[in-house]
This record gives sequence, C-alpha cells and structure tokens, in this order.
Amino acid sequence: MIRIVQIALPALLFSASTFSSAIDETDNSDEESHIEKITVEGSATANNKPVGTFGSLVSNLEYDPRVDLQSRNMAEAQADVTIRGGIFENTGFRIGSATLFDPQTGHYFAEIPIAQEMLSNANVLTGVDNALLGVNSSVGTISRKWTPIKTSGSVSLGAGNNNFNLQRIHSGVTLALVDFTDWTIGFEGELSRSESDGTIENGDHDFQRASGRIQLVGPSSQTDLFFGAQEKFFGWPNMYTPFNVNETEDLKARLFILNHKQYYAQDSLFEISTYYRRHRDHYVFSRENPDIFEAFHETDVKSIALSGRHLQTVSFALNYSAQFIADGIESTTLENNFTSRHYYKLSVLPEYRMDLQNDRQLTYRLGATFDDTNRDGSETSLIADITLNTINADDTSQTVYLSYAQASQVPGYTAIGGSNTSGLFRSNYNLARETTKNIELGLALDRDTWRLDSAIFYRQDDDLTDWTYSLSSSSARSANPVNIETLGLELLAIKRLDNTEIITSYTFLNKSEDYATADIDASFYALNYPDHRVTLGVIWRPTSMVEFRVDNEWRKQEENTLRNGDDDALFTHLTLKISPSQLKGLDIILAADNLWDESFEEVPGTPGRGEQYTLSATYHW
Repeated sequence: MIRIVQIALPALLFSASTFSSAIDETDNSDEESHIEKITVEGSATANNKPVGTFGSLVSNLEYDPRVDLQSRNMAEAQADVTIRGGIFENTGFRIGSATLFDPQTGHYFAEIPIAQEMLSNANVLTGVDNALLGVNSSVGTISRKWTPIKTSGSVSLGAGNNNFNLQRIHSGVTLALVDFTDWTIGFEGELSRSESDGTIENGDHDFQRASGRIQLVGPSSQTDLFFGAQEKFFGWPNMYTPFNVNETEDLKARLFILNHKQYYAQDSLFEISTYYRRHRDHYVFSRENPDIFEAFHETDVKSIALSGRHLQTVSFALNYSAQFIADGIESTTLENNFTSRHYYKLSVLPEYRMDLQNDRQLTYRLGATFDDTNRDGSETSLIADITLNTINADDTSQTVYLSYAQASQVPGYTAIGGSNTSGLFRSNYNLARETTKNIELGLALDRDTWRLDSAIFYRQDDDLTDWTYSLSSSSARSANPVNIETLGLELLAIKRLDNTEIITSYTFLNKSEDYATADIDASFYALNYPDHRVTLGVIWRPTSMVEFRVDNEWRKQEENTLRNGDDDALFTHLTLKISPSQLKGLDIILAADNLWDESFEEVPGTPGRGEQYTLSATYHW
C-alpha cells in the first residue's frame, strides 16, 4: 500500500510546494493511490494573522520563504507578490480551478474579497505545476481551495498605536438534509473593517469587507456559491512615483464565484469554476492637490475554468486544465482602441507510473500547454518532469525530481494601452508575448521530526515586461521588454520538538539582464530582488494557555539607483497569545510587526512601513 506523505505538526502542516505535483492540486488523497505524493496543507510561516488589519490572501506572505512580497503601505493595502525573482505580473492567484485576473495591472491581482476561513492555506505553484494550472502567470501561481464549512464562529475587537482599530465577525453553520442521506448544506459569512492613521505620515487606511457563501456537500462532491465585496482607501508617500508627493488609492472590488468539485471512479475528479469580478480604482497623484493628476479605471472579468485528473489505469493518468477569460476596461487615462481581450488556455499532461524494487516509484509526465488571445499570437509550450520517490522501512522517504517547463503570458493594459509619450506611466505599443523556460533539480527528505526541501533552478525570461526609469526622462515609469537569465537556490527545513516548531529557509538569486538599450538607469521590478534571503519562524507553547509565534526575515537586496537607505534589512513579526482556561473560547493577542522599525524600501523610492503594535481579543464558538 502506497500512502500520501504529509508533515503533521500540531499547528503547522507544510511541505514546500516546489516539490508538489499537479496531482496534489486536484486533491488526490486516497490512501490507496499508486504513488506517494507530497502535499501542501499549511502555512510556511509561524504567524497566521496579520498585524494592523484583517487577513487577506497576501497576509504573512512577506515572511513566506517561497515568495517575495513588496508592499506599499502594508501588505494588505497594496502588495506585489513575486515568486523566484519574477515580477508582480508574473504571479497569478487561483481559487478552485480559476485564475482570478485584473487586466489593467498586476498591482490589483490580489484584490480578492474572500474571508480566509473559507480557503485553504496557500500552495505556491512553480515549474510544471504552474504551467499546467496557471493562466497568464509565467513564473508562479498562489493557489487556494474552498474549505468545508464548519459550525463555528468568532468575533474580534482590536486596537493599537497609530489610532488603529479593528472589528470583525465571522460565522458558519452546517445542516443535514433530512431527505438526502450524507448531504449537508452550509452557510458562512463575515464582516470586517479596520482603520488607522498609518505607520508613517500620510499612510492612513480605511478598509471594509463583506463576504458570504452557500455550500452543498454530498458523498462525492462539493459546490460553493460565493459573493464578496471590499472597499479600501489608503495613502502612502511616493506610492508609485518618485516625485515626493502623497498619493492615494480608493479601490472597490466585487466578486461572484460558483465552484463545483466532483470525485468519480477511483482517484479521479474534476473541478469547474466560473466567476465575475468587477474592480474600480480611483488613483490620486497628490492628495493635497488632486486636480494635478487623477485616474479612474473600471475592469470587468468573466471566466470559466475546468481542471481535473482522470485515472485510466494504475499506471496511467491524465492531468488537464482549461480556462477562458473575457475582460474589459473603462479608463480615463488608457487609450480607447485596446479595451477588451479574450484569453484561452488549454493544458494536457499525461502521467505514467512505475513500481520499482525496494519501495521506489518512478513517475514521469510529458505534456503541453496552448495559450492564445484574440489580440496576440498563440504559443504552444512543452512541460515535463520525472520523479523518483523512495519509502524507507521506517516510513521516512526521499524524493528526487528533474523538471522542464515553458510558459507564456501577455502584458496588461497599463503596459500597452496608455500613452507612450507623456504621463506618469508610459506604455509601449511594441510589447510582445512574454515566454519563460524553467529547468530545475530538486531533493526532498522527509523524516519523523524534520523535513528538508531543496531545489536549484535556471529560468530564462524573454521579452519580460518591466517598468524602468531613466534619469534623462520626466516619466516615473516606462514599460520596456527585457531578457533575463535567473539562477536560483532554495533550501527550506522544518524541525519539530516537544512544544516547539521551527521553520527556516535560505534562498539565493542571481540575474543577468539585457534591455537592448542604454537609456535605462534603474528597474523598479525585474531587478528589485534579494540576492540572499534568510527566514526563521518559531512557534513555542510553554503552557497550554500561552503561545509565542515569531517570524524573522533577513535579506540582502540587489543595489538599485532609486533606493534610499540600506540594501539589507531585518523584519520581525511577533505574537503572544493568551487563552485563559477560565474563559473558554477567548484569545487575547498582543502582536507587533516590524519590531525593529526597519525603514527598508521594498519598492525602490517608496518608503518602507513603520512599526505596528496591536492588542486584540477574539471570542470563538
């Protein structure tokens, strides 16, 4: 009997997604499955809640060793999520089977108004898995699944420095359907809001979100109907431009999703998702003088997606994924002749398995993806990997794999739809489809009380759309293509002790770039990456009532002409939770972020966040 391997820690269940395959993404967890696989079931950080607002899809990713988060204000305000040295528009966000999308700019990809209790922890797809399941995200995808609704709830109140305050309520209930054996219906909803003056001057925020879903669960299926709405106002000096002004964003997001997951036969399933997303933003260049420059955008996205895995025999399976996206934009600053586009993506990945001697299994996958739009040329890409998994007599294991993946995407409207001669953000009408080729070698060791994941990769990006700066130009940013070669190393280790869990990692990146022009002095994104990065997370429970969680990140950033201050930084997120035994269900939490008041500019020329301390109380039922 072959099993699914998981690292089961009391409060942390994790395996680096670099080494998880598409079979994990389709939830193939039957213990009679013919080959052992590694799955991601938990966070790679010690802390699971943010400091300074309520949780979102990007919360705590700044301490996740698998990604690099570059924020303006705090992460939940505006955050660019990059993976393996890519840029923010190379990263997709996938819910169920569908990649959620904003056609204007990748800065708004993470504007997804879903309560975190409704979703699984983040699975970071790279390489073959990203090429198979991601859409218009050539480097990586943050993927999350809909979780079963539980009869439970919580109410939270919080306060802190910088005049911070938070209120939140979440509740879920499930009911058995009397006339249908083994069927349940669930209802879940949340209301959240927070506000503060900000950790630096003119860094205030005012956020609110409402989301809810209805869920129908049967013996072999789960259907979710979701609606969410979110409104966010926030300010930050030099948010997008280096002109020493206090910029603001006013964002409104609406999201409707219908998702159905169906298991059938043995170890086979499919998942179909459809969504409608509307996003509006009002950007003001100077809050003191808004008439200088302001922009209004409204984007609409409609999509349907299908993914699954069909097991034909014990040695052959077919992994597949497809998605159609139709978008449109109304804008006061983008041209009128490029305001809509259709996207098509189809992926097919046959999978072959062989049982070898001494409890070893060999899996190899070879397939292709097809990307197209009604405005750009199409691209067919090869994806392949081979994995050798060995199970030892003591139930420990080791996995070695080699993979090659190609992926492609097209640039967003801000890069191709605006003016190319004036304004703060200058487009480039000659931008072509971006292509990426990635080859990597990985090793995972799984032992009783520890785990090590490692990978070395080489990626070649051709015609990557970057935003650059020239000292001889008055423009804040210009879209330009660049060819980049990236060499990377990833190491992640997890250790479990009696009352302590430790997560530590090291990543190394080296890039060689070619812009094919000399009129570029700095890159805001493609060349804004850490050469060296170390994370250390610890969860310590000295008693049943007290829990400490700390995340640390140290980085040495590549030098950048626009960055003020040092190129290295140390960030710390610390949480103390007290759960009095006399008041069952009550948690009192003292939390601090950026404990050392680090002023490092995550985006060159944009001030870094300051210290934030909060005291909150949450009652669970």
